[in-house]
Amino acid sequence: MNNVSNPATPGATARGTAVITGASAGLGKTFADRFAARGYDLLLVARREDRLQALADDLSARYPVRVSVLVADLADPAGLARTMEAIEADPSITLLLNNAGTSSVGPVADVDLAAFTSMVALNITALTALTKAVLPRFQERNAGTIINIGSVVGFAGYPWVPVYGGTKAYVLNFTQALQQQLAETSIRVQLVSPAATVSDIWDVVGVALSDLDPATVMTTDHCVDAALKGLDSGELITAPSVHDASLLDTFVNASGALLEAATQTGTPAPRYGL
Repeated sequence: MNNVSNPATPGATARGTAVITGASAGLGKTFADRFAARGYDLLLVARREDRLQALADDLSARYPVRVSVLVADLADPAGLARTMEAIEADPSITLLLNNAGTSSVGPVADVDLAAFTSMVALNITALTALTKAVLPRFQERNAGTIINIGSVVGFAGYPWVPVYGGTKAYVLNFTQALQQQLAETSIRVQLVSPAATVSDIWDVVGVALSDLDPATVMTTDHCVDAALKGLDSGELITAPSVHDASLLDTFVNASGALLEAATQTGTPAPRYGL
Protein backbone atom coordinates (compact mmCIF):
# COMPACT_ATOMS: atom_id res chain seq x y z
CA MET A 1 0.00 0.00 0.00
CA ASN A 2 1.26 3.47 -0.88
CA ASN A 3 0.45 6.28 1.51
CA VAL A 4 0.05 9.94 0.61
CA SER A 5 -0.38 12.19 3.62
CA ASN A 6 -0.95 15.87 4.11
CA PRO A 7 1.85 16.95 6.50
CA ALA A 8 -0.56 19.37 8.20
CA THR A 9 -2.66 16.43 9.38
CA PRO A 10 -0.60 14.30 11.78
CA GLY A 11 -3.49 12.06 12.89
CA ALA A 12 -6.84 10.74 11.88
CA THR A 13 -9.65 13.23 11.43
CA ALA A 14 -12.63 13.35 13.75
CA ARG A 15 -14.82 11.85 11.03
CA GLY A 16 -12.56 8.86 10.57
CA THR A 17 -11.59 7.15 7.33
CA ALA A 18 -13.82 6.50 4.32
CA VAL A 19 -12.94 3.47 2.20
CA ILE A 20 -13.89 3.96 -1.45
CA THR A 21 -13.62 1.12 -3.95
CA GLY A 22 -13.43 1.79 -7.66
CA ALA A 23 -11.99 5.15 -6.68
CA SER A 24 -9.82 5.91 -9.70
CA ALA A 25 -12.59 7.22 -11.98
CA GLY A 26 -16.30 7.95 -12.35
CA LEU A 27 -18.52 7.93 -9.29
CA GLY A 28 -15.74 6.70 -7.01
CA LYS A 29 -13.46 9.59 -7.89
CA THR A 30 -16.24 12.12 -7.30
CA PHE A 31 -17.27 10.51 -4.02
CA ALA A 32 -13.63 10.72 -2.92
CA ASP A 33 -13.64 14.47 -3.51
CA ARG A 34 -16.92 14.94 -1.64
CA PHE A 35 -15.88 12.87 1.38
CA ALA A 36 -12.52 14.64 1.56
CA ALA A 37 -14.42 17.96 1.52
CA ARG A 38 -16.52 16.65 4.41
CA GLY A 39 -13.37 15.99 6.42
CA TYR A 40 -12.90 12.24 6.03
CA ASP A 41 -9.48 10.67 5.69
CA LEU A 42 -9.53 8.36 2.67
CA LEU A 43 -8.47 4.86 1.71
CA LEU A 44 -8.83 4.69 -2.07
CA VAL A 45 -8.96 1.24 -3.66
CA ALA A 46 -8.72 0.47 -7.39
CA ARG A 47 -6.64 -1.39 -9.97
CA ARG A 48 -4.96 1.55 -11.72
CA GLU A 49 -2.08 2.82 -9.61
CA ASP A 50 -1.27 5.85 -11.76
CA ARG A 51 -4.81 7.20 -11.52
CA LEU A 52 -5.08 6.41 -7.83
CA GLN A 53 -1.81 8.16 -7.06
CA ALA A 54 -2.76 11.23 -9.11
CA LEU A 55 -6.10 11.44 -7.29
CA ALA A 56 -4.44 11.01 -3.90
CA ASP A 57 -1.91 13.76 -4.69
CA ASP A 58 -4.69 16.11 -5.81
CA LEU A 59 -6.97 15.50 -2.82
CA SER A 60 -4.22 15.69 -0.21
CA ALA A 61 -3.11 19.01 -1.72
CA ARG A 62 -6.62 20.48 -1.64
CA TYR A 63 -7.99 19.16 1.64
CA PRO A 64 -6.51 18.81 5.17
CA VAL A 65 -7.02 15.04 5.23
CA ARG A 66 -4.87 11.94 4.93
CA VAL A 67 -5.19 10.00 1.68
CA SER A 68 -3.93 6.43 1.29
CA VAL A 69 -4.16 4.23 -1.77
CA LEU A 70 -4.41 0.48 -2.09
CA VAL A 71 -3.84 -0.95 -5.56
CA ALA A 72 -5.93 -4.11 -5.80
CA ASP A 73 -8.12 -6.00 -8.24
CA LEU A 74 -11.14 -6.88 -6.11
CA ALA A 75 -12.28 -9.51 -8.62
CA ASP A 76 -9.09 -11.42 -7.81
CA PRO A 77 -9.16 -13.41 -4.54
CA ALA A 78 -5.68 -12.24 -3.59
CA GLY A 79 -6.54 -8.58 -4.17
CA LEU A 80 -9.76 -8.94 -2.22
CA ALA A 81 -7.97 -10.66 0.67
CA ARG A 82 -5.36 -7.89 0.89
CA THR A 83 -8.09 -5.26 0.94
CA MET A 84 -10.04 -7.07 3.65
CA GLU A 85 -6.88 -7.34 5.75
CA ALA A 86 -6.21 -3.61 5.38
CA ILE A 87 -9.78 -2.77 6.39
CA GLU A 88 -9.84 -5.13 9.35
CA ALA A 89 -6.52 -3.72 10.62
CA ASP A 90 -7.59 -0.06 10.48
CA PRO A 91 -9.66 1.07 13.48
CA SER A 92 -10.13 4.56 11.99
CA ILE A 93 -12.54 3.33 9.27
CA THR A 94 -16.05 4.74 9.76
CA LEU A 95 -17.46 4.56 6.23
CA LEU A 96 -17.39 2.02 3.40
CA LEU A 97 -18.46 2.88 -0.13
CA ASN A 98 -18.84 -0.29 -2.22
CA ASN A 99 -18.61 1.36 -5.63
CA ALA A 100 -16.36 -0.95 -7.68
CA GLY A 101 -18.24 -2.80 -10.38
CA THR A 102 -18.23 -3.91 -13.98
CA SER A 103 -20.84 -4.73 -16.63
CA SER A 104 -21.54 -6.39 -19.96
CA VAL A 105 -24.20 -5.90 -22.61
CA GLY A 106 -25.85 -8.64 -24.62
CA PRO A 107 -27.81 -11.91 -24.41
CA VAL A 108 -26.86 -14.45 -21.75
CA ALA A 109 -25.72 -16.93 -24.42
CA ASP A 110 -23.23 -14.38 -25.72
CA VAL A 111 -21.66 -13.37 -22.41
CA ASP A 112 -18.05 -14.50 -22.18
CA LEU A 113 -17.64 -16.92 -19.27
CA ALA A 114 -14.55 -15.15 -17.93
CA ALA A 115 -16.34 -11.79 -18.02
CA PHE A 116 -19.39 -13.33 -16.34
CA THR A 117 -17.26 -14.85 -13.54
CA SER A 118 -15.31 -11.62 -12.99
CA MET A 119 -18.53 -9.60 -12.85
CA VAL A 120 -20.01 -11.80 -10.15
CA ALA A 121 -16.73 -11.74 -8.22
CA LEU A 122 -16.54 -7.95 -8.27
CA ASN A 123 -20.20 -6.89 -8.11
CA ILE A 124 -21.30 -9.51 -5.56
CA THR A 125 -18.47 -11.32 -3.80
CA ALA A 126 -16.22 -8.32 -3.17
CA LEU A 127 -19.08 -6.09 -2.05
CA THR A 128 -20.28 -8.73 0.42
CA ALA A 129 -16.81 -9.55 1.73
CA LEU A 130 -15.84 -5.91 2.31
CA THR A 131 -19.14 -5.28 4.09
CA LYS A 132 -18.37 -8.24 6.34
CA ALA A 133 -14.89 -6.81 6.97
CA VAL A 134 -16.18 -3.50 8.38
CA LEU A 135 -19.23 -4.76 10.26
CA PRO A 136 -17.67 -6.17 13.44
CA ARG A 137 -16.01 -2.87 14.36
CA PHE A 138 -19.07 -0.85 13.33
CA GLN A 139 -21.22 -3.06 15.56
CA GLU A 140 -18.77 -2.73 18.44
CA ARG A 141 -19.00 1.06 18.22
CA ASN A 142 -22.67 1.11 17.19
CA ALA A 143 -21.67 3.60 14.50
CA GLY A 144 -20.59 3.60 10.87
CA THR A 145 -21.90 4.04 7.34
CA ILE A 146 -22.12 1.57 4.45
CA ILE A 147 -23.10 2.78 0.98
CA ASN A 148 -23.66 0.17 -1.73
CA ILE A 149 -23.86 1.25 -5.35
CA GLY A 150 -26.59 -0.67 -7.13
CA SER A 151 -28.42 0.25 -10.34
CA VAL A 152 -31.94 0.90 -11.55
CA VAL A 153 -31.67 -2.35 -13.53
CA GLY A 154 -31.60 -4.13 -10.17
CA PHE A 155 -35.29 -3.26 -9.70
CA ALA A 156 -36.52 -5.47 -12.56
CA GLY A 157 -35.16 -7.73 -15.28
CA TYR A 158 -33.70 -5.78 -18.19
CA PRO A 159 -32.87 -7.86 -21.27
CA TRP A 160 -29.78 -6.02 -22.46
CA VAL A 161 -27.83 -6.46 -19.22
CA PRO A 162 -29.12 -9.76 -17.78
CA VAL A 163 -26.02 -10.69 -15.79
CA TYR A 164 -25.18 -7.17 -14.65
CA GLY A 165 -28.81 -6.56 -13.71
CA GLY A 166 -28.83 -9.83 -11.78
CA THR A 167 -25.77 -8.79 -9.78
CA LYS A 168 -27.39 -5.45 -8.97
CA ALA A 169 -30.60 -7.22 -7.90
CA TYR A 170 -28.39 -9.08 -5.42
CA VAL A 171 -27.01 -5.74 -4.17
CA LEU A 172 -30.58 -4.50 -3.66
CA ASN A 173 -31.68 -7.63 -1.78
CA PHE A 174 -28.49 -7.84 0.28
CA THR A 175 -28.64 -4.16 1.25
CA GLN A 176 -32.30 -4.34 2.26
CA ALA A 177 -31.65 -7.40 4.42
CA LEU A 178 -28.67 -5.66 6.04
CA GLN A 179 -30.78 -2.57 6.72
CA GLN A 180 -33.34 -4.75 8.49
CA GLN A 181 -30.67 -6.54 10.53
CA LEU A 182 -29.20 -3.22 11.67
CA ALA A 183 -32.46 -1.30 12.04
CA GLU A 184 -32.13 -1.03 15.83
CA THR A 185 -28.54 0.25 15.65
CA SER A 186 -26.98 3.58 14.72
CA ILE A 187 -25.22 2.07 11.68
CA ARG A 188 -26.44 3.65 8.45
CA VAL A 189 -26.82 1.54 5.31
CA GLN A 190 -27.79 3.15 2.00
CA LEU A 191 -28.41 1.74 -1.45
CA VAL A 192 -27.72 4.12 -4.35
CA SER A 193 -29.34 3.05 -7.62
CA PRO A 194 -28.23 5.26 -10.52
CA ALA A 195 -29.52 5.07 -14.07
CA ALA A 196 -27.15 5.93 -16.97
CA THR A 197 -24.26 7.97 -15.59
CA VAL A 198 -21.05 9.31 -17.11
CA SER A 199 -18.52 6.56 -16.33
CA ASP A 200 -15.70 4.44 -17.73
CA ILE A 201 -18.05 1.46 -17.54
CA TRP A 202 -19.40 2.37 -20.98
CA ASP A 203 -15.94 1.69 -22.45
CA VAL A 204 -15.93 -1.69 -20.71
CA VAL A 205 -19.25 -2.73 -22.24
CA GLY A 206 -18.38 -1.33 -25.66
CA VAL A 207 -21.08 1.35 -25.80
CA ALA A 208 -20.07 4.89 -26.73
CA LEU A 209 -21.52 7.59 -24.52
CA SER A 210 -22.07 9.62 -27.68
CA ASP A 211 -24.56 6.95 -28.85
CA LEU A 212 -26.82 7.63 -25.85
CA ASP A 213 -29.41 10.39 -25.61
CA PRO A 214 -27.58 13.08 -23.59
CA ALA A 215 -30.86 13.90 -21.80
CA THR A 216 -30.83 10.41 -20.22
CA VAL A 217 -27.23 10.45 -18.95
CA MET A 218 -26.50 12.01 -15.55
CA THR A 219 -23.16 13.61 -14.71
CA THR A 220 -21.11 12.06 -11.94
CA ASP A 221 -21.31 15.32 -9.97
CA HIS A 222 -25.11 15.32 -10.03
CA CYS A 223 -25.36 11.61 -9.22
CA VAL A 224 -22.99 11.79 -6.25
CA ASP A 225 -24.47 15.00 -4.87
CA ALA A 226 -27.98 13.53 -5.06
CA ALA A 227 -26.75 10.35 -3.36
CA LEU A 228 -25.24 12.36 -0.51
CA LYS A 229 -28.41 14.41 -0.15
CA GLY A 230 -30.26 11.10 0.16
CA LEU A 231 -27.77 9.85 2.74
CA ASP A 232 -28.05 13.02 4.79
CA SER A 233 -31.85 12.83 4.76
CA GLY A 234 -31.88 9.19 5.88
CA GLU A 235 -33.03 7.55 2.64
CA LEU A 236 -32.59 3.79 2.57
CA ILE A 237 -32.76 3.66 -1.22
CA THR A 238 -31.63 6.63 -3.29
CA ALA A 239 -32.47 6.61 -7.00
CA PRO A 240 -31.02 9.94 -8.17
CA SER A 241 -33.06 10.11 -11.38
CA VAL A 242 -36.45 9.23 -9.82
CA HIS A 243 -38.51 12.27 -8.81
CA ASP A 244 -41.66 10.47 -7.60
CA ALA A 245 -40.50 8.89 -4.33
CA SER A 246 -43.83 7.08 -4.01
CA LEU A 247 -42.67 4.74 -6.79
CA LEU A 248 -39.88 3.51 -4.53
CA ASP A 249 -42.28 3.19 -1.60
CA THR A 250 -44.71 1.18 -3.75
CA PHE A 251 -41.90 -1.09 -4.96
CA VAL A 252 -40.60 -1.77 -1.45
CA ASN A 253 -44.07 -2.28 0.04
CA ALA A 254 -45.22 -4.59 -2.77
CA SER A 255 -42.11 -6.76 -2.62
CA GLY A 256 -42.40 -6.96 1.17
CA ALA A 257 -46.08 -7.91 0.97
CA LEU A 258 -45.27 -10.62 -1.59
CA LEU A 259 -42.57 -12.06 0.66
CA GLU A 260 -44.92 -12.07 3.64
CA ALA A 261 -47.71 -13.74 1.67
CA ALA A 262 -45.32 -16.38 0.33
CA THR A 263 -44.06 -17.38 3.78
CA GLN A 264 -47.41 -17.63 5.61
CA THR A 265 -48.20 -21.21 4.65
CA GLY A 266 -46.45 -24.42 3.71
CA THR A 267 -49.23 -25.67 1.41
CA PRO A 268 -49.89 -24.90 -2.26
CA ALA A 269 -52.19 -21.93 -2.87
CA PRO A 270 -55.86 -22.87 -3.45
CA ARG A 271 -55.63 -21.42 -6.96
CA TYR A 272 -53.65 -24.49 -8.01
CA GLY A 273 -56.47 -26.82 -7.00
CA LEU A 274 -54.17 -29.41 -5.44
